[in-house]
Amino acid sequence: MQLIFGTDGIRGQFNKEITYSLAFKVGYALGITLENNNPILIGRDTRISGEILLQAVTKGINASGKKFINIGICPTPAIPFLIKKENLSSGIMISASHNPPEYNGIKIFDNKGQKITKNLENNIQKIIEESNQKISVPLQEISLRTNRELMDIYMQSLIRTMGGEDLSGMKIILDTCYGSATTCAKKIFQHLGADVRVINNSKNGLKINMNCGSTNLNPLKKALKESPADMGFSFDGDADRVIGADSKGNVLDGDHILYLWGRELMEQKILTNNLLISTKMANLGFEKAWNEIGGILYRTDVGDKFVHDAIKEKKAVLGGEQSGHILSKINNFSGDGILTALQIAKYCKKKNITLNDWLKNSFNPFPQKLTNISLDFNINKINPKTRILIDQTIENLQTIYSDNCRVYIRPSGTEPLLRVLVEAKDPKKVNYISSEISNKLTLEINKIIN
Repeated sequence: MQLIFGTDGIRGQFNKEITYSLAFKVGYALGITLENNNPILIGRDTRISGEILLQAVTKGINASGKKFINIGICPTPAIPFLIKKENLSSGIMISASHNPPEYNGIKIFDNKGQKITKNLENNIQKIIEESNQKISVPLQEISLRTNRELMDIYMQSLIRTMGGEDLSGMKIILDTCYGSATTCAKKIFQHLGADVRVINNSKNGLKINMNCGSTNLNPLKKALKESPADMGFSFDGDADRVIGADSKGNVLDGDHILYLWGRELMEQKILTNNLLISTKMANLGFEKAWNEIGGILYRTDVGDKFVHDAIKEKKAVLGGEQSGHILSKINNFSGDGILTALQIAKYCKKKNITLNDWLKNSFNPFPQKLTNISLDFNINKINPKTRILIDQTIENLQTIYSDNCRVYIRPSGTEPLLRVLVEAKDPKKVNYISSEISNKLTLEINKIIN
C-alpha cells in the first residue's frame, strides 16, 4: 500500500486518492490508537465531498469504540484550539485547504492541538493496511448533530486576542472564498466595530478557492477599487491562511506580515533573539531588510509543519510562510488567517496609520516568479529509482543557475506539480531563467519517464 500521509495530512482528489472507504479506515485507525477515551472533535470546510467524508470518518470512529463531536463547517484552527480548551483526545479537519473543489483531505491533531507525529501517522497507516481485508464499512447512517456552542467559544477567543482594542472607524473588505471563513469572519470583525463588506461569502463548496481567496487577489483588489476601504483580507478555503491588500491594492503577503509584525515584537523586546522562522520560499528582499535591522531569519523546507518544528526547537515566537500561513505564540502556533488579519488591523488602529503607510515602511521585495509544472503522475508515489533521477535533475539545474540568482525547485505536497521559484534583482533575468529552467526540466522529466 502507498503511503497515505503527505506533507500536511492526507490530501488528494475525492473518489481517487481520498475515498469513502479510506476515510472510514482513518477514523477507525485513529480511534484504535488513542488511549484517551475523551471525544474526537471533527470539522470540515464547505466542499461537497466534506459531508460524505464526515459520515465515513465518524462511522470509523464509532466502529473503534470511541466518541466524536461534530463542529460542522469551521476554520481549521478552531480544531486545535478547542481540543486544548475542552480537553479532547484528538481532532480531525476534513479539508484540502487552498486546493480546488475536487480535492479534499484529512488533517489530524493530537490531544495538545498539534499535528500528529510521523510515528502516529505510521501507526495509523499500519492499522489501515492490516485491516484492509477485515473491515467493511457499515451501511447504516449515523446522526451528525452539529455542536454550535464550540464555534462561539472559538470566535470569542479570537475577539479576546485584541486585548480590548476595537476596530471602530475602520473600513475592511473580506474575501471569505466560499469556504470556512464564511462561518465567522464577518461576525467577528463586525463585533469589533469595523465597517465590513464581505465578498464570496456563501458556503459554496463548488466555488471554494475558485478564482478568489488567498490564491487569487483579483476579486479583493476589484472590491477595494469599487468600494474604497482601509484594507482587505483574502482567506483560503479552510481559513488558516490570509493575504492582505491596502487601500490601493498593494499586496500584504506572508513575508510582509512577518516583517511588520516581527518588527513590532522586536521593538517590544519579546522576539526571542530577534528571530523569525520562514521557509525557502521567503523573499530575499525580506531576509536582507530583516538582517539590516538586527534580525535573524531562519529558513525551513516548505510546509507549516517544518516551520512549527523550527519554532519549537529555537523557542521563536513568530514564523510562517509567504503564502500567508502565519504561526504565532498568541494561539500556540496554530496558523489562523482570521487571527492574523485581526492583529494587522489592530496594529494599524493602535499606531493610527493606514495599512498603505505601514506597507511603505516594509521591505522592497526582489522580483520573484513561481512557475508550476504539471505532471501526469504523483511524484511522491513513483518508484525510488525514477524519483532519484528526477531529484538529480532538479539539483543539477539549481546548481547551474544559482550563480545568477536564487533558484528553488520542489514538488508540491498536495498536487501533481513541480514548483519552480526564481528570484533576482533584475526582473528580465527572473523571467528568462524561469522559462529556461521550466522548459529544460519538462524535457528531462519526459525523457526519464518515457
